[in-house]
Amino acid sequence: MNRRQFLATSGATAIAAACPAVLAQTGGADARFRAMLDSFFYERLNDSPESATRLGLDTGARAALRGQLSDTSAAGAAKNLARTKAQAGQLAAVDRATLSAASQLDYDVIAYQIDREIGGERFGYGETAGRYAPYILSQLTGSYREVPDFLDSQHRVKDAADADAYLSRLEAFPVAMDGELARQQADAARGVFAPDYILDTVMKMQAALRDQPAAQTVLVASFAKKLAAAGLPPERAGQAEKIVTDKIFPAVDRQIALVRDLRARASHDAGCWRLPDGEAFYAAAAEAATTTRLSGDEIHRLGLDQVADISARIDTILKGEGMSRGSVGDRLVALNQHPDQLFPNTDPGREALLAQLNSQIIAMQKRLGEAFSTVPKAPVEVRRVPVTIQAGAPGGYYQNASLDGSRPAIYFINLRDTFDRPKFGLATLTHHEAVPGHHLQVSVALESDSIPMIRRRGFYSGYSEGWALYSEQLADEMGMFDGDPLGRVGYLQSLLFRATRLVVDSGMHAKRWSREEATDYLIATTGIARGRSQGEIDRYTVWPGQACSYKIGHTVWTQLRDEVKKKQGAAFDLKQFHEVLTLGAMPLDILKQTVRHRTGIV
Repeated sequence: MNRRQFLATSGATAIAAACPAVLAQTGGADARFRAMLDSFFYERLNDSPESATRLGLDTGARAALRGQLSDTSAAGAAKNLARTKAQAGQLAAVDRATLSAASQLDYDVIAYQIDREIGGERFGYGETAGRYAPYILSQLTGSYREVPDFLDSQHRVKDAADADAYLSRLEAFPVAMDGELARQQADAARGVFAPDYILDTVMKMQAALRDQPAAQTVLVASFAKKLAAAGLPPERAGQAEKIVTDKIFPAVDRQIALVRDLRARASHDAGCWRLPDGEAFYAAAAEAATTTRLSGDEIHRLGLDQVADISARIDTILKGEGMSRGSVGDRLVALNQHPDQLFPNTDPGREALLAQLNSQIIAMQKRLGEAFSTVPKAPVEVRRVPVTIQAGAPGGYYQNASLDGSRPAIYFINLRDTFDRPKFGLATLTHHEAVPGHHLQVSVALESDSIPMIRRRGFYSGYSEGWALYSEQLADEMGMFDGDPLGRVGYLQSLLFRATRLVVDSGMHAKRWSREEATDYLIATTGIARGRSQGEIDRYTVWPGQACSYKIGHTVWTQLRDEVKKKQGAAFDLKQFHEVLTLGAMPLDILKQTVRHRTGIV
């Protein structure tokens, strides 16, 4: 069943919701369908040991997963695709009409997800099962950057079995790197590898892992600390050091040699238009990220219109603060340079910045009851992006808590240079990544027992990133920036930044802008520091379309709320509107149908 088919059947959802007799008849069908979706989830979990660990599900019958890593080879990718196709066949055999309204929503969301995962097969390069990433090795993709951070932040060591599992994962690490090496070599034979400036960053990040004694790598040093904390003998740290020296370092060296070879042949062109069927790749990537269908030209025009509107709002506030000379971008650059807006670029300065972020989380958590009936049980804390990957990591990102409560959710912030994070913009970043943004949205779904696990873990960038940006607006509406005009400028700069993403992402991938042209436009429009702006443009280079999901998703969320308020008038209940989060993440087109049916708009 494709997306058009199940959207066309949305009227059945409204009928089922209105007819208790229909619900009574669907109980057995619902139970069978839920069991099938649970089997889907665990089949996928068994092929993703890292996910099992992050969720705290690598125990009992799945304890063996604690010592494994995902199969990154071409054979592993083929196995995953075959599993997805088999699940598509099982789903197609279900008579959707026999399901309750809730199960029909589950059906529609999973049908969309599976359709998207299979649809990327036609390109035959990169990663296209979820987020579209054309390059196997980049500053944001590859085991070389993911596994050390994962083992440090996610793998617990409480007893000897955990320690042995850690060593087993170290043994699996070079296998994962070699699997990616072979895939990148195969893609390179078709001309698919990252631009020169991306490969420069990759080599810098690989060197950060490789150019130090094995004992000092996070792979060994972190393990040694965990052993000590657990009261375990230190000898296993020596075993880890030997694995790193004898097996992991040579695997890194093999990747470095490949990247160095690719760098000698690399283009400087930023866009994926230069790749095989590149224009179609961008269209598919943008649709996968936004879960809406817009052409590159439409995305570009939408971005330009929103940039103009938000810039005008910022202009008014800055003039009220006595800042009237130059463009909005020029004045934002100047504001970013004010000494009173900067934390020292030192470790104590970074600690002070993290302390401010934690205080902002606490302040917002106290206010959540004003806008939400359902709030997360899991705590969230702020941590610095590990130094070993900060050169290529995003500015901020979120990791959910484990289901068993043993590990909190984490909001990571990149502090390679505190100049990139002026004080006036910090609160809105916290609202985006933590509360009421990603942490609330992800955790409310994850902690729900009314939706199947495969949906509790679902991620759709347009929905999730759109919600996080909507959360920034909600924080402003709740008065978090009252009496703080520069804080409101930070919030509006964040909106402007996401609108500008529409322009530069489509500019590079659809209109053939250069890296330099895109970077200069981002800085001139938003006033965001060059170091951070350059990192952002490089991110969009390797994740085409993903940057568009924020503002497009935000637009859908705000338009839906406006629709409901207009329909319900004085009866509108903001808390009730936000309860849609308990239904789990979904594509934006399905979100529109769901909200409209729940609120009686259609």
